[in-house]
Amino acid sequence: MKEVDQDRIAAIVEEVGRSVVGVGSVRLIYDMLLHPYPVKGFGSGIIISRDGYIATNNHVIAGGERIEVLMPDGDILEARIIGSDPLLDIAVLKVEADNLNPIRWGDPSRLRVGYIVLAIGRSLGLPGEPTVTLGIVSALHRNISSEYISLQDLIQTDAAINPGNSGGPLVDLDGEVVGMNTAIIPFAQGIGFAIPSDRVRMAAEEIIAYGRVRRGWLGIVGVTLDRRIARYYGVKIDRGVLVVKVSHGSPAYRAGIKEGDVIVSIGGYRIENLEEFLAQLYKYRVGDRVEIDVVRDGNILKFELTLVHPPRLRVE
Repeated sequence: MKEVDQDRIAAIVEEVGRSVVGVGSVRLIYDMLLHPYPVKGFGSGIIISRDGYIATNNHVIAGGERIEVLMPDGDILEARIIGSDPLLDIAVLKVEADNLNPIRWGDPSRLRVGYIVLAIGRSLGLPGEPTVTLGIVSALHRNISSEYISLQDLIQTDAAINPGNSGGPLVDLDGEVVGMNTAIIPFAQGIGFAIPSDRVRMAAEEIIAYGRVRRGWLGIVGVTLDRRIARYYGVKIDRGVLVVKVSHGSPAYRAGIKEGDVIVSIGGYRIENLEEFLAQLYKYRVGDRVEIDVVRDGNILKFELTLVHPPRLRVE
């Protein structure tokens, strides 16, 4: 285990703090007499390129008519939204600046429960030094839902995460970003969650290149398998994703996946429900090859498919 001391923590905060910004969004609310008044929201963001691209949570900037960014040097710059993905709660902003200090990406797959992490933020509402909280990785692959959103495969930590550092980085003891803090779940008092950094990086690269996250298409419709559904369809297992429809000509159709198959693994990751399946699927890009294991008549069959654009979004 890495030795932890105050100087080490301070050095990490100083280094990473140069890559953390405050993000403020302003939207207009109308009263009963239709008089507009501004409402401000605050969060944090992560500098991901030297030329001014910034990643943050989608919910931090959603509905904002004007976006401002508090830079590490204290300057406040106006930002434009490059794109966002509500399903992943990730957005990318752009400010007119250069020679910035981008974060160093870490590998969240190397995290283990018990590892020490830091949650860092810089809120427009609290100018000055960044805000830092320390904790451990409490759990991995967490799925959470609220009336607003459902997020899968998150990192859970006891480092305090609040609206001020939502959108900021979760950092390991190498000073590398392993996640993006998200404070979208209002009931999560004393429990913090972060989106794994590999997913943030993939989504940000897609948004910068295409203005959106291009989701790959397999061409199946599936449902979470439970005992009731298993009995109804006469399936002998009760965990996984039951394939109820395969689109003609789709990657799944060409590979040989059939209706009634039960998907139990994707990319070597065992899944038990539709949420876990989608969480893993969203890690891949259009053009990636994906291995899928299914159970058919009690036998495990392996298929390799290449993700394509959904038909209505196909790019020629």
